[in-house]
Amino acid sequence: MGQDYKFKRVLLKLSGEALMGNQDYGIDVDMTSRVAKEIKAAHDNGLQIALVIGGGNIFRGLSAQAGGIERSTADYMGMLATVMNALAMQSALEQAGVDTRVMSAIPMTTVCEPYIRRRAVRHMEKGRVVIFAAGTGNPYFTTDTAAALRAAEMNCQALLKGTQVDGVYSADPKKDPNAKRYDTLSYHTVLAEDLRVMDASAVTLMRDNNIPIIVFSLSQKGGFDAVMRGQSVCTTIKTQ
Repeated sequence: MGQDYKFKRVLLKLSGEALMGNQDYGIDVDMTSRVAKEIKAAHDNGLQIALVIGGGNIFRGLSAQAGGIERSTADYMGMLATVMNALAMQSALEQAGVDTRVMSAIPMTTVCEPYIRRRAVRHMEKGRVVIFAAGTGNPYFTTDTAAALRAAEMNCQALLKGTQVDGVYSADPKKDPNAKRYDTLSYHTVLAEDLRVMDASAVTLMRDNNIPIIVFSLSQKGGFDAVMRGQSVCTTIKTQ
């Protein structure tokens, strides 16, 4: 493992929007390629990496529900969108030379493996990047909650959330120039002040398993490697 790395095994949570690049919709191949290179750099230093990717760039379950689609059905459609993103990221990673496996909570053996915890752990031990698709496999749970669940199941030492901003702010920094950025926060503060970093269920799950959440900017080149070395601007949520 890279001697300067703070962790050995992590889960990286990406929003579906992170894969859009400058587009309004869908998957930007250049963006997936850039993210894949970031992951490869850390992987080549011995870091064991799991991924969870949202589906908001393709389909938003809650928006569809508001449009008249029944909630459970809308959520299942959103889960299928995450599978499309997972396959796109797998392709980008393998083109970068990283052995990758997609594991889906909804069995679809023609395109990827079903999620089996022991097999996923084995893949990571063998140096493969594992992408967990289809959320938890259940409606009413977001991909944030799925990321927290998989991070706990894989015994990850941290959950990293790659976003468009370099941490957690007291308000939207794009709208409020006086918004304060936090270096560290407690799980309790995030929940009590409803800071919307992740779903409350995801934050609670990380608190109960004492797994820190690190929020950093994915738009900064080399950001993933830098945050692993403790050299990047980010917000760490942990027990205080």
